[in-house]
Amino acid sequence: MMTPAASFIDIRHPEQPLPDSFKGSVVAIGNFDGMHRGHQAVLEDAVTEARAAGLKAVMLTFEPHPRTLFRPNRPVFRLTPHEEKARVAKALGLDGMVSLSFDEDFASQSPDLFITDMLISKLNARKVIAGYDFHFGKDRVGTPDYLEEKGEALGIGVTIVDMKTDRSGDAVSSTRIRQALEDGAVAPANRLLGYRHFFSGVVIHGAKNGRKLGYPTANMTLPDNSRLREGVYAVKFVRKNGSLYDGVASFGRRPMFDNGPRVFEVHIFDFEDNLYDEEVRVILYSYLREEMKFDGLDALINQMDTDSVQARAILRYAEPLSELETRLWD
Repeated sequence: MMTPAASFIDIRHPEQPLPDSFKGSVVAIGNFDGMHRGHQAVLEDAVTEARAAGLKAVMLTFEPHPRTLFRPNRPVFRLTPHEEKARVAKALGLDGMVSLSFDEDFASQSPDLFITDMLISKLNARKVIAGYDFHFGKDRVGTPDYLEEKGEALGIGVTIVDMKTDRSGDAVSSTRIRQALEDGAVAPANRLLGYRHFFSGVVIHGAKNGRKLGYPTANMTLPDNSRLREGVYAVKFVRKNGSLYDGVASFGRRPMFDNGPRVFEVHIFDFEDNLYDEEVRVILYSYLREEMKFDGLDALINQMDTDSVQARAILRYAEPLSELETRLWD
């Protein structure tokens, strides 16, 4: 694991020339939604190559997710939107990240134009690292083999990183992680990621039902494309200043009250402060149970007591899954 860079430059949808410090760098290219162990192999390779040559390591990625453009009626469940992707990239030791606008004009570019315009003209890349399944250009005709061939012809070193597998021999993939989170299989999803899945949101006002029950909550809405399973979770809660707290959360429609729109509600243990309008992060540690309707508020409170005890126990003994996870929250 590489030491995080002293400074990290995050550029989204660049319209001006890229910083000079990005030019002549080692460039890791990919969509990288998930930033899972397979993606980490690509990015760590880029950092290793860059450090050995005394160069910068830059991650080149795309926003929004390409499937948002190609399948607008089937929005993809995003694992690592821009801000989350940048946080993991920095913790991996990358010096910067460029998120290109993935729109119709960009998608219609030929693979050759992408290489000559972005990799050569704008970045002057010394070396390019990509995964075994990276495709680019119009109709995805740019293959890893094509990238290697063009790189050799243009004097750019190209490394294609092989598929990363888990203990069962199956490929580590964002598709598997999405499905695991949809199923409430938090632990398997986290193992594929190499760190615990996290997401960001802004604390909003709610109906304050939890406060009336002795369980005040910080409420967030998740994106419409989130397919996280509804239910109760053991979580950690991260404030903007980096403070980290244990908690228990409920995600769903509150069948005991209004059965309304989905809200992610976090009860933070041993905490009293105003969080409204603050941007925060939630880290998922374990899925405890499904959301359900009880026979009265006393039964609900008893279950919440049980959930809290269980969550505290899980969080008390939880160890980081990797050095990367430790770096994420230092």
